[in-house]
Amino acid sequence: MMRKLSVEELGRMDTETFRRSSKLPLAMVLDNVRSLHNVGSVFRTADAFRLSVICLCGITACPPSAEIHKTALGAEDSVEWKYFENTLDAVRWLHGSGYAVLAVEQVEGSLKLGQDADGLPAGKYALVMGNEVKGVAQEVVDACDGAVEIPQYGTKHSLNVSVSAGIVIWDFVRRISVPEE
Repeated sequence: MMRKLSVEELGRMDTETFRRSSKLPLAMVLDNVRSLHNVGSVFRTADAFRLSVICLCGITACPPSAEIHKTALGAEDSVEWKYFENTLDAVRWLHGSGYAVLAVEQVEGSLKLGQDADGLPAGKYALVMGNEVKGVAQEVVDACDGAVEIPQYGTKHSLNVSVSAGIVIWDFVRRISVPEE
């Protein structure tokens, strides 16, 4: 028989401890994401894997927001975030901070997660997630160092932004050791 662990047994850190903790060399960029629920979900996933920062760009909503909080469950208070009016400014800031910036998009020459992307060198990465309808803007794709793609085998060739973020975050996290605290 398996017994579920209590919250106390999980040994979760509080918000202040989280803020002081070592972070993974992984950042997320939300390029004009419309859904506040998607934004909140990305915050929650970023908290779970101790990402370094989320860049909220363009029309992407920023905390504080009741709708973001509904899915973030407080992660909007623990994860560092920055707002950029223009996504290209976020890409430039990330490049200046030593990140290789990758669009998560279906483009010519993209690296397939679980296949081609396994050969990426170690380093700091920022992953750009696009708008729910239009994806990552072409000018942003052009400014990125490359692109990664989630292989898909059904009739649909798109996933929800927060689902995609979870998949690509996990794919990168599995290759990076999470800092012990």
